[in-house]
Amino acid sequence: MHALITSLNEFFDQIHWWEIGIIFIGFLVLVAIHDIFVQKRHTIKHNFPVVGHLRYLLEKIGPELRQYIVANNREELPFNRSQRSWIYASSKRENNLSGFGTDQDIYKAGHVFINPTLFPYTAPKDHPNKFDPFFVPCAKVIGLYNKRKKPFRPYSIANISGMSYGSLSAKAVESMNKGALKAGCYQNTGEGALSPYHTYGADVIFHFGTGYFGVRDDKGNFEMSRLVDLTQKHSFIKAIDVKLSQGAKPGKGGILPGIKITPEIAAIRGLTPGKDALSPVTHSVFHNVPTMLDFFEEISDKTGLPVGFKAAVGKLDEWYILADEMVKRGIGPDFITIDGGEGGTGAAPPAFADSVSLPFIFGFTAVYKIFAERGLTNRIVFMASGKLGFPASALMAMSLGADVINVAREAMMSIGCIQAQVCHTNTCPAGVATSNKWLQNGIDPTLKSERLYNYIKTLRKEMLEITHACGYEHPSQMKMTDVEVSMGDNNLTKKLFDVYGYEKTPVIYTSVQDMYDCQYLGGIGKKVANTIVS
Repeated sequence: MHALITSLNEFFDQIHWWEIGIIFIGFLVLVAIHDIFVQKRHTIKHNFPVVGHLRYLLEKIGPELRQYIVANNREELPFNRSQRSWIYASSKRENNLSGFGTDQDIYKAGHVFINPTLFPYTAPKDHPNKFDPFFVPCAKVIGLYNKRKKPFRPYSIANISGMSYGSLSAKAVESMNKGALKAGCYQNTGEGALSPYHTYGADVIFHFGTGYFGVRDDKGNFEMSRLVDLTQKHSFIKAIDVKLSQGAKPGKGGILPGIKITPEIAAIRGLTPGKDALSPVTHSVFHNVPTMLDFFEEISDKTGLPVGFKAAVGKLDEWYILADEMVKRGIGPDFITIDGGEGGTGAAPPAFADSVSLPFIFGFTAVYKIFAERGLTNRIVFMASGKLGFPASALMAMSLGADVINVAREAMMSIGCIQAQVCHTNTCPAGVATSNKWLQNGIDPTLKSERLYNYIKTLRKEMLEITHACGYEHPSQMKMTDVEVSMGDNNLTKKLFDVYGYEKTPVIYTSVQDMYDCQYLGGIGKKVANTIVS
């Protein structure tokens, strides 16, 4: 070490700094000549040679400057600093509390208030939550009403939403699956097929869209035998989810840039490496509501699994037809995932992300009301997705009628996502949304799976604590009168019932003890409760 320092000192002693200055000035002159006479693309560089480069540099690092220096705690979108900090602290088991009161503008229109009771729910000494404060299963059993061969009660009301391997890195998917196993939540595969990184033991909901990745033939058509083989080979697949549309780009097929399609991803999906994967806009195996229901029944008959679908919400015509067909035929999806138009992890044209389809709360309430009017809500497990990975937001969704919460970007942040918003470029600095080996090697699945686990169990625990503050044992008991929204005017606040014009159907519910007795302690939900369904 001493010899190295001596050599460096001798090197710097021999440097003639005036020569370096001349070289630097010469370099600037060459840049100026290039800016003025050679490059034609940038007017700013031509008109302001050399210094014009600063404009593009500042533009490039502008998001980072705003994120870390300029924006206040509640200002950023899609997730502000306070929200991200809560996720990071929860995932690391650090102090996630806040002091000196809220910095929210609680009088701003749209602010949500949850109404506590004077006498909160107090669990008896032998209550399951006395032993496991994170035990909050779904109150409904998926597929029970339709008498599926393998009905499924999610062990957790907070779960991992559909995010494909390919959209996310291998190590990110692996971290989430291992974390989901610890937390007892399910992981939705997203439409990128089942990868080896989904197979570490957590419950999985297999999801496919119009591209039929993982269950397609050589021409890209759906092949039932492949789906049957997949479900028979992997007993951890608990349900089948068919994507009709997603909040990021409803009405547009899935997009995976070719730069992210490695030979492994191509083999799993049935694609060509390096070539953009553009899924069709519509399904080829069904074309309307009746044929869609027939397709669902065929899948369930051949796999034994519950079947549902995911959709963003816009025109309501087909939703009315779906509800009426369910009444008429006595069949239907076992679950429905309403995806908010807030967008998500998927790459999308800005016009779609910004303006196409309704945000979660508007879309969900419009759809739920249709099914409630026909007495169908207890036949369906409603899954909610759209920036709901925070206790108050999740409970608001459950007050509206949701049964489980699916989290995507919040789960990504729990394993290291920094909201760089470059998911579509294959340059994710946190290694979460990239196929670049170097970048994703920064993820340690052992550590990150623990952080996902910590985040999910903290979310459940705080949801349960607020539920108890409202006087209930389980979040499914939350009512629309338990939540109020600030109107920002002389109307002050209004209850959700008054805002959206319907009353949530009471969930048929026994007790947490009953659900606990029907699970293996610490398990993933391998027993099914004898739930009474009207």
